[in-house]
Amino acid sequence: MTMRAHIGDQLVVESPATGATRRDGEIIGIHHDDGTPPYDVRWSDTNDVTLVFPGPDAHIHHIEHAPEPEGEHPGAEPPGNGRPTRRPLDPGDIGRRVAHERRRQRLTRAELAGRAGISAPYLAYVEERPANPDLATLTALAGTLGTTVARLRGGGADLPPGEGPAARHPELRELDPDQCRERLGTHGVGRIAVATPDGLAVLPVNYEVIDGAIAFRTAPGTVPAAAADSDVAFEVDHVDEAMSQGWSVLVHGRARSVTEPDTVRRLSEQAHSEPWAGGERPLWILVEPRQLTGRRIDTG
Repeated sequence: MTMRAHIGDQLVVESPATGATRRDGEIIGIHHDDGTPPYDVRWSDTNDVTLVFPGPDAHIHHIEHAPEPEGEHPGAEPPGNGRPTRRPLDPGDIGRRVAHERRRQRLTRAELAGRAGISAPYLAYVEERPANPDLATLTALAGTLGTTVARLRGGGADLPPGEGPAARHPELRELDPDQCRERLGTHGVGRIAVATPDGLAVLPVNYEVIDGAIAFRTAPGTVPAAAADSDVAFEVDHVDEAMSQGWSVLVHGRARSVTEPDTVRRLSEQAHSEPWAGGERPLWILVEPRQLTGRRIDTG
């Protein structure tokens, strides 16, 4: 019978004399589309990766895979970018961070894998499954993505961004309105500045960009809800810790609450995510931009 495997399966080599397990390792690379040998295997006893042509004393322990849904999975990328699976994705925290940073830098899986010197199929496995890459792999990925191993592992999540030193030759540049719109993207997390009886309040909200306007959900009676029928400021930024650079976009405009049922339904249907804060937040606030300004810090 022809041996076939998937990324993440286990290769087990038995002792011919006793039948006892002699060695096992995780398959992190497959060289043929049909899953036949050879395989790149990370051995559990040494953590080394070697190219293996399994002999008669070896067998595959298949890790259970969920059935593939019909059609393309929304997380899949075109062929050549790492042969991702179509099974429901269940990435670990490291995989989510790697995939997020890769997409932010507009890299395909094939490009990131090539630059980091790792197997493209294994990168797909890391991004899609709760994998545990070794330090060498994490170091290569972090170096290629311009971040740190600690941040890929989730370190510093409770610390403010921008703790690193300034670049040697920073340059502060103005962003034009089109560049500001590009950085706003289609959705994300920003901060709304609202005047309240107790003074100015600035709070983070999940936002959507709908027809050029900023839209976010909140609950009636909350501070963000006080933005309705007033002039507000909305700010989005990003800090690149490794390169000591970043950008910020500031939107000034008039906010209003959305009460038309058809508009509320359309906003809810187009939303990329439920509010991270959870709870019932049925009130949509729309900010019509009157002015867009932004700046970015580059390294000279």
